[in-house]
Amino acid sequence: MENTTGLRENKKLRTRRQLAATALELFLERGFDAVSVADVAAAAEVSKPTLFRYFPSKEDLVLDRFADHQDEAARIVRERPAGQTAVAAVHTHFLAALAERDPITGLCDHPDVLAFQRLLYSTASLETRLVRYTDREVELLAAVLEAESVRPLTARLAAIHLVVVRHELGRENWRRVDSGQSVDEAHPAAVADADRAFAMLADGLDKALPIRQA
Repeated sequence: MENTTGLRENKKLRTRRQLAATALELFLERGFDAVSVADVAAAAEVSKPTLFRYFPSKEDLVLDRFADHQDEAARIVRERPAGQTAVAAVHTHFLAALAERDPITGLCDHPDVLAFQRLLYSTASLETRLVRYTDREVELLAAVLEAESVRPLTARLAAIHLVVVRHELGRENWRRVDSGQSVDEAHPAAVADADRAFAMLADGLDKALPIRQA
């Protein structure tokens, strides 16, 4: 029975990935607004009701990949070493991701990544829908901070700041690369921006949030 359940879940995951990949290919080829849900369903050889069982909206076909990163900030803060603040943990992680040219930082010149980000940042409905995913990131991070005895409002405000800074730094780095800079050329400015942004947060949040205890 357990094996049957596992096979079923794997099949659902494959179908989900196939639908998302098919949709993205069409959106990049024709433009997001020029492709309908019916177009995606037909290309993937499924019915519209089947597609909607996996993705509640057309926008989610693109943004679902962000779900894999929704718990990242929360995990970074939860697993930070003793003696480190939440701001320092997120800052350190972001610098390491920049060095690795992680797509989540915006400092990535892979053609597929650039095409995806260009689609995202040029489509109003996608940016609007992205707020839903950002809200979930904030919710998960705030829960981690509350578990460290931070008052709920303080935890949420801190989580909003940390999550939004990560997103805005990523957007700025994408602009650099999209304008023609190489990732190596853009890296020093990306690091300087991250240092400046997290220093601004540290001035206030480090006084409000606890240092990780041993």
